[in-house]
Amino acid sequence: MYNDDKENNGYVLNGELERQRKFMLEIKKLNEDFEKKYDRKKTMFISTFGCQMNAHDSEKIEGMLKTMGFVYADCEKNADFIIYNTCCVRENAENKVYGNLGYLKHAKNTNPFMKIALCGCMMQEDNVIQTIRKKYRHVDIVFGTFNLYKLPELIYTNIETNSPVFDIWKEHGEIIEDLPSVRKYKFKASVNIMFGCDNFCSYCIVPYVRGRERSRHPEDILNEVRMLAEDGVKEITLLGQNVNSYGKNLDENVDFSKLLRMVNDVDGIERIRFMTSHPKDLSEELILAMSKCGKVCSHIHLPFQAGSNRILEKMNRKYTKEKYIELVEKIREKIPDISVTTDIIVGFPGETKDDVDETIDVIKKVGFNSAFTFIYSKRTGTPAAVMENQVPEKDVKEQFNRVLEVLNPIVFEKNKAHIGKIFKVLAEEVSGQDENFITGRLSDNSIVHFEADRNIIGNIVDVEVYDCKTFYLMGKLV
Repeated sequence: MYNDDKENNGYVLNGELERQRKFMLEIKKLNEDFEKKYDRKKTMFISTFGCQMNAHDSEKIEGMLKTMGFVYADCEKNADFIIYNTCCVRENAENKVYGNLGYLKHAKNTNPFMKIALCGCMMQEDNVIQTIRKKYRHVDIVFGTFNLYKLPELIYTNIETNSPVFDIWKEHGEIIEDLPSVRKYKFKASVNIMFGCDNFCSYCIVPYVRGRERSRHPEDILNEVRMLAEDGVKEITLLGQNVNSYGKNLDENVDFSKLLRMVNDVDGIERIRFMTSHPKDLSEELILAMSKCGKVCSHIHLPFQAGSNRILEKMNRKYTKEKYIELVEKIREKIPDISVTTDIIVGFPGETKDDVDETIDVIKKVGFNSAFTFIYSKRTGTPAAVMENQVPEKDVKEQFNRVLEVLNPIVFEKNKAHIGKIFKVLAEEVSGQDENFITGRLSDNSIVHFEADRNIIGNIVDVEVYDCKTFYLMGKLV
């Protein structure tokens, strides 16, 4: 996919990728020697926290580890190589990582071959690195968000030196996507189109741990999508912290609306999703492209976060409540059947009951199909963390419940509108609640459970919806 003579302008040269492949082969030989000596294969366990981009990164981690000869452990404590792909957007995710590391200290004493690795967004925070060095000295490998591809080299270095390896980059280097990967689903996949964020919302740590925006070249993206289509993938999700900013740092004159049209033309792909869109720069050209591209799903995730203009300004969101509502109206005018989902934060510093009333007003006026609702989580290093008037926990929970009391009935009514209709559904997996049922997704991103044989998994089938709950639908195969 990449040419040897391409300049090192943020995209990988073949030489570095080949270098990591050599480390993979070296470790594979070591693992084969281990198997001969101990009559078992080295095992691995991967735990992923956070967003879809992290989940996609973990697919690459899994692919590299499998290439190196690791097999799946039956449980975490029995694994020889454990890696946590971390998230720092919310405090509870960080606390869970620390709790797990404390548990593993004892597990490692019973398994002399155990190696523990940490990667992802948490590892880009200086205070986290200091804590690991001081309190969790049983951790073997630590790296961040910019050098995922170096995992083979880091493992090999740790084996050779028998010492902890910390490799944290403060800024991005090469973009490397041609790594071995193990997809969770054969029939759907994610494709990174860009990395980083330039928005600097005052509550968000992402620009500091993921870096500034870098877009992949469109032809590299299209080549990856074509290969996925040839491999049987029917649905792809285009990923970026803010896909609407795609192409701003490229020489090619390709923005996200043009990229969407190009991906829509790839044979074999039947469904296209993307996330996440920032309201401040969602263009009319993108709305038009979504309406004209037949493969683009009738769903958009458009976080509004808060309804109060005063709070939106403090958040540095760069739009108003009125502009957000107007934008949703424009989208629905062009795509009447579209599902609109969102993110909502409650408890931002200085937020009052009147401010939350404005958030509730947006919920009522827009009528969201679903929403991810969050209690504000203070992140060290962000401007919001040092703002005055941090809201007491008791008050936040009270306002949070007020939001849910309005939101959930609206979501339920939106789901009720599906009853009695037939929809195209991508059958994804056996239901976790009943093995006689299959769980699938409509184009509008609604989840539906329906009774069917598991051999239909991976196919797009007709399902009639006969009942609904607040967060899912019930259907029958047509």
